[in-house]
Amino acid sequence: MTRKADVLIVGAGIAGLMAANALRAAGKQVLVVDKGSGVGGRMATRRIGPGRADHGAQFFTVRTAEFQRYVDPWLRAGLVRVWSRGWSDGSLRNTPADGYPRYAVRDGMTAVPKQLAAGLDIRTGVRLTAVQPTADGWQATDEAGSRYDARALLLTPPVPQSLALLQAGSTSLSHADRTALQKVTYAPCLCGLFWVDGTVQLPEPGALQRPLAPISWIADNQRKGISPQARLITVHGGPVFSQEHFADADEAVMARLRQALAPHLAETAVIHEAQLHRWRYALPITRYPERTLLAENLPPLAFAGDAFKEPRVEGAALSGLAAARKLTVIG
Repeated sequence: MTRKADVLIVGAGIAGLMAANALRAAGKQVLVVDKGSGVGGRMATRRIGPGRADHGAQFFTVRTAEFQRYVDPWLRAGLVRVWSRGWSDGSLRNTPADGYPRYAVRDGMTAVPKQLAAGLDIRTGVRLTAVQPTADGWQATDEAGSRYDARALLLTPPVPQSLALLQAGSTSLSHADRTALQKVTYAPCLCGLFWVDGTVQLPEPGALQRPLAPISWIADNQRKGISPQARLITVHGGPVFSQEHFADADEAVMARLRQALAPHLAETAVIHEAQLHRWRYALPITRYPERTLLAENLPPLAFAGDAFKEPRVEGAALSGLAAARKLTVIG
């Protein structure tokens, strides 16, 4: 089976979804494919028992007028709300404000990409094996043998995964493009989710952040407002900790994350259930300096994501929009 579109977008995270909406608004026929079971990428929310927890991105900020134009309608609709304006490192009971709102999403972070996905042609559970140029643009192949033909291609997965798809299709980037993209690096994140019955002592408004510590983040999703029926706690290992223990057995990793949570649990608190998630490409460390890269000497091919110029949710969104502008102009 072969599916055709003007633009094929690989990845249904916020970069791919923002690009897809912009391209559709420009009159392009867009097809989005993602290997996951749902949309959102690291804007991810998981259910445990009667509760839910964000286990990827924990909040987002807005520092540009361009992204604010998208966030304002979400605020008016009640999709997102201001959760905090800064974080305590645990030494203070109340969070010191630094001016920037940190936005939480009603029902969890994944609700934003779900809204962005409405009306788009998206195929989830599609694991591509290769992409290669053709006389008319691009062709992608998946594990089931299905093909996807498009005039233009946008790759939004972590850069190493995008390069692997091109290599599998024997597609050669220019020396300059390949060198620039091979410089992009990421740190992993080990994430533990804990369903707790009882009090968990965290600074207002229910989270602490220690970016340079082995455990960089602990948050109460109930106090965050996304899990009213159960107290689910998210614990993130920092970049160094996660790199050092990424290959450890699940039991060993969870023991360390549970040990980090223990000082914050009341004496009578009980952990009902715990789950581990490993994010291999969680935090861009070395980024590409521009918001998108348009490949040289190939049919229209752009790269986007949170490793392009600015990290975080906003950076990924703006990268997707920048890539869409490039592909609209040339296509």
